[in-house]
Amino acid sequence: MTSLRTPRPIGRIPVVGVTPVVDGGNRPATSVVGEEFEVTATVFREGHDAVNATVVLTDPDGREQHIPMVRVNAGLDAWAATVSASSTGLWTYRVEGWSDPYGTWHHDAVIKVGAGVDVELMLEEGALVLERAVAANGRTAALTDAIACLRDTKSTPEARLSAGASPAVRADLAARPLRDFVSPSPGYPWLVERDRALYGSWYEFFPRSEGAHFDEAAGRWVSGTFATAAERLPAVAGMGFDVIYLTPVHPIGRVNRKGRNNSLHSEPQDPGSPYAIGSSDGGHDAIHPDLGTFADFDAFVSRARELNLEVALDLALNCAPDHPWVTEHPEWFTTRADGSIAYAENPPKKYQDIYPLNFDNDPEGLYAEIHRVVLLWISHGVTIFRVDNPHTKPLWSWERLIAEVAEEHPGIIWLAEAFTRPPMMHTLAQVGFQQSYTYYSWRHTKSEIQEYCTELAGPAAAYMRPNFWPTTHDILTPFLQHGGPEAWKMRAALAATLVPSYGIYTGYELHEHVARPGAEEQIDNEKYEYKNRQWAEHDAAGDTLAPYLTKLNQIRRAHPALHWLRNLRFHYADDDNVLVFSKARRVHDRDDVIVVVANLAPEHTRDTWIHLTMPLLGRDWHEGFVAHDLITGEQWNWGEHNFVRLDPAHEPVHIVHVTGHAWGRFA
Repeated sequence: MTSLRTPRPIGRIPVVGVTPVVDGGNRPATSVVGEEFEVTATVFREGHDAVNATVVLTDPDGREQHIPMVRVNAGLDAWAATVSASSTGLWTYRVEGWSDPYGTWHHDAVIKVGAGVDVELMLEEGALVLERAVAANGRTAALTDAIACLRDTKSTPEARLSAGASPAVRADLAARPLRDFVSPSPGYPWLVERDRALYGSWYEFFPRSEGAHFDEAAGRWVSGTFATAAERLPAVAGMGFDVIYLTPVHPIGRVNRKGRNNSLHSEPQDPGSPYAIGSSDGGHDAIHPDLGTFADFDAFVSRARELNLEVALDLALNCAPDHPWVTEHPEWFTTRADGSIAYAENPPKKYQDIYPLNFDNDPEGLYAEIHRVVLLWISHGVTIFRVDNPHTKPLWSWERLIAEVAEEHPGIIWLAEAFTRPPMMHTLAQVGFQQSYTYYSWRHTKSEIQEYCTELAGPAAAYMRPNFWPTTHDILTPFLQHGGPEAWKMRAALAATLVPSYGIYTGYELHEHVARPGAEEQIDNEKYEYKNRQWAEHDAAGDTLAPYLTKLNQIRRAHPALHWLRNLRFHYADDDNVLVFSKARRVHDRDDVIVVVANLAPEHTRDTWIHLTMPLLGRDWHEGFVAHDLITGEQWNWGEHNFVRLDPAHEPVHIVHVTGHAWGRFA
């Protein structure tokens, strides 16, 4: 006979439905320092006495902060409060429901005194309630004066009641409430991280391509090095990027090496895919000899830091057939019935140059080696890991690795490159990945974007932070293959403004849009060859989107509203090809409000009316404002309803700063 687990007793003042709660409270909700989010709960009691609620925040040192909650729906007993943390670390929060004797008295007194029922009794009970508040919290002038007035029979009942409910009294009791039957919810974990976990602009490149050139005399390509790659860093920093992301820098296998365009046949000069890691030159703890040495890598990291760029490294747990682990630890791989080691597959794709790892035969040994490799790269200045295909490895390994690394290096950030089913993507975030790739690349219509971003900015934002990439070295959607430069500008602008973190794969500036036939990736894919992009020539010719990307990053840095995710709000446009959204944030008692209007079909001019939900902008419904387009510098007088034109000859996106003072809090 099975026995039911004894449930947690209901509180005297029930508190249920607390949000956000991740995995039933087994894993923390997340935010960054200063990031605001809403804690909600249902708080109620039997009968008609007044109840109230408080959020209690506990910082990593055990200090508590009490935040009053506001009832946002009386009929559903719904309460909410906006909270934020002042420092990094593991916090907790709980909701306390409590009986409100002052609120109960005031509600009843207004009715009875107004009706002339039990007048003296109600006024005396008010004085007694305030005396309890004095005994609990200390004497104040507001309370002592109110007590005296409530008992002053020379005054009218209305005046005495008014004294007991004066603004000073109500402010005093709001700051230090009299609370009966305090009933706490469980404490829920809350991990507060540094700003880069939520906000940043990424730039991806292949170090071997930066400085690569074809040696005519030798008839072969010469690889770039860390030294030549470092020469590209000032341009990346000059465009306003925060993170320089490097594809794998390790030795590349020679066995089954892929040739150009993923060919199964490679020529001697083909460099192979950097994701086929390992050769006689070493494995994940080694550097490809063409790139240089660890000293050269350290110099690259140092130069990046001088330019305020963080270095992110691809952690690709793939092994070429000639990786040292294959002979030293064959138990870390899957052996098939014929004795061969299974290579990686994602049908119909086959990766004959890669052996996937098997965590089931020697989980502790394999985990220890991966942990060692990660710490090695951290010791050389890597602060972010972009993890390749984490959904093909056991979740327990990531949860343990991220947690153990954080004990010694709490600022390390992990980005999951997991284009897979939503439950896996969400659980990767819950076990520790601060950021995730998303399906933004394939969301193009207004309904698709609004639905997807509403999901990402909603409850999922308590633990999952999206990073939007218009393209990657593996992704070139048909929309961008055929859309033209205006489409590339529009997709970059949306990525940069819809969410706080976005990324650009090098070459985006040059509108590299030709696909390999039958594939959603570029022809002459850089994974399998060198690319000499002749940056100086393109800059001189002006045929580059670099100035546009620079402008986007300048706007992002200047406007804190774009640094958050949960403040995303959609508005309305008559044209289904026009997307309208806003972001608002209060910083140092000033409101930063951005409105974005985007032409989702930028090959055609779109004329339409847009309709703004003005309170979301901190404005009254009938209040106008000056709309300052941060891309073009133009200004218009806008209000609730506005006519806009977006045409290919001008700009595909308005990024509008709402100027002037905005009153109130944002919804």
